[in-house]
Amino acid sequence: MPATDTSVARRFGRLLRAGLGRPSRGAAVAWVPLAAVICGLFTGALASRAAWETSRPQPDRAEAAAILTEVFPGHDLGDIDTPPALFVVYGHALRLNTVKTLVFGDGGEYQESATGATAFGAPPVPAEQIVAVAQERLTGAGWRVYAPQVSGGFTCADKMCATPQAITNTTVIARRGDTILNASISTQTAFDATYLSVELHRAPPPLVVPAGVLGTLLGAVAGWLVFGWVSRRVEGRRRRSPVNILIGVTVVLWWLPVLLAAPQLLRHHLGEPHPAWHPFWEWLGQPAASLLFLVGAVCTALALALAVPRSASSPTD
Repeated sequence: MPATDTSVARRFGRLLRAGLGRPSRGAAVAWVPLAAVICGLFTGALASRAAWETSRPQPDRAEAAAILTEVFPGHDLGDIDTPPALFVVYGHALRLNTVKTLVFGDGGEYQESATGATAFGAPPVPAEQIVAVAQERLTGAGWRVYAPQVSGGFTCADKMCATPQAITNTTVIARRGDTILNASISTQTAFDATYLSVELHRAPPPLVVPAGVLGTLLGAVAGWLVFGWVSRRVEGRRRRSPVNILIGVTVVLWWLPVLLAAPQLLRHHLGEPHPAWHPFWEWLGQPAASLLFLVGAVCTALALALAVPRSASSPTD
């Protein structure tokens, strides 16, 4: 091959390696893979949230009333409360005026909604009987019933709480098809307190898992290409240090919530029955840590701006 052709081939090879996102030397060898993986996780979470839109709406009053009458006969559950959207913040649909709530501390309140009903006062029959009847009726109606969870506590008979009373709360969880039932039965006897609380909500639709997996893979590849390109664009230039610092800050801000939230959620899942896993984004600490995500995104944007070719720049720029 002529020398000229060899030179062109080598130059093309260098451009191709740079375009494929192979990180340069130094700190980039560490932060490019970490940034690529977290980009994949964020993209997968976003894709899984989009797939949630294929879910059926939460049970309406007619569906909820039929279930409640069948499972809890003889209990006055009052009005059935239906949610305004599939996911809510403090019971309200997400709107532009609630974005501030997500970003500044209350992002954990963004969660799947539920159709609910409650019964007040003293239980008409012992709480143990309510639990036993509910389990029997759920099983007979084709629900998969999980082991009940029992916890203890105290309530006050008067405002001064001079005579605290021990109470027991039992949680019954069941699933049939894509519908999940959570019921809490209490032994409390106060007329203005709740002895029975029931929530009905949908399980994740089938598309959530494949959408999350595909989104994670595509996002990781895109992250590798982008961050690898950035690292090679600033290699041997004065802009290398600030870019490394900016991307390093991004990696820390994006990974820290994952390292805190994932182990906590795993313990939570192992500690009690779950008919369905928590949404993908909650394992990443989102949107509870959305402020950290946004700061990291700004750092990434600045790093990209520094890496963009400048026609008037010197080679050491």
